[in-house]
Amino acid sequence: MGEDAAVAAQGLSKRFGQVHALTDVDVRVPTGRVTALLGPNGAGKTTMVRILATLLRPDAGQAQVVGLDVVRQAVAVRRVIGLSGQYAAVDPYLTGRENLRMIGRLSRLGRAGARARAEELLEAFELSGAAHRTARTYSGGMRRRLDVAASLVARPRVLFLDEPTTGLDPRSRLAVWRLLGELVTEGTSVLLTTQYLEEADRIADRITVLDNGRVIAEGTSAELKSRLGGDRLEITASPGVDLDRLGAVVAGLESAPPVRQETEGRLIVPVASGAGVLPDLARRLADADITIADLAIRRPTLDDVFLTLTGHPAPPPGQPEPSTTIDNGPATGGPPTAARSRRNP
Repeated sequence: MGEDAAVAAQGLSKRFGQVHALTDVDVRVPTGRVTALLGPNGAGKTTMVRILATLLRPDAGQAQVVGLDVVRQAVAVRRVIGLSGQYAAVDPYLTGRENLRMIGRLSRLGRAGARARAEELLEAFELSGAAHRTARTYSGGMRRRLDVAASLVARPRVLFLDEPTTGLDPRSRLAVWRLLGELVTEGTSVLLTTQYLEEADRIADRITVLDNGRVIAEGTSAELKSRLGGDRLEITASPGVDLDRLGAVVAGLESAPPVRQETEGRLIVPVASGAGVLPDLARRLADADITIADLAIRRPTLDDVFLTLTGHPAPPPGQPEPSTTIDNGPATGGPPTAARSRRNP
């Protein structure tokens, strides 16, 4: 399926009752690279991660992680992956230090190795001061940091992160990004889902956009932005000015169909020539006797890509996907044998 890919999935499909969570999806994560899955809530991102992490069986298609089939060789796959899901899954009755040491022992690091790795990660995630406290006394952001740290204990060859920085403050997010950069430098391959488009723009080598369970676009951040064709004119109408009239005025200036933001009274117009259209726009507005409240011109961002491809803005960070997935246990059947055996048994 691809010798140069740490993760290779072809034709993956998954259905829950009448809901088609995934339909004929292909995804590749090159070795030693970061691939981001973007998409609106319910697009199928979490379902994809759960299949690749051996927590769900696909209905059709196949997937390999470092050459291991996620269904037929699920136990072997779990030995080479790390996983941090949408919700922190640390043991609330163990201290932060005990949680990480437990994962280290389950990952066969040995007593000394587990202790050393736990202290290293506690410091990296700025949890040393709270390491002696039980996880149930942690804030939501602290539990999230501990959960991500737990997924890194065994230095996995492939790391699956489902919205890893949701709920983190900017400083903690930067710390996670830094650690991911170090892991990738050491050869770890990462697949992450995120609702922070800035995050995908900053750390992902490639981006796959899902919508309604299908891949609708993929490429580098620059490649996706280039599809939008030039700059964005953001024209905010004055009160009482209809967006239909404004749209008629700008007709012919656009390099792609404009996007209407009714609530804000704004029209976003892709233009190829940037500031070069401003004199023509000013003349048209004057001829039509239309006033505007604001005008801005800027380069396209991943938010623009998301809006153009899916037809609506990205969901606010921190909003979980609808619960369309059903936990059927590991692909080999039966419940996990330890609190975090789903990561690195």
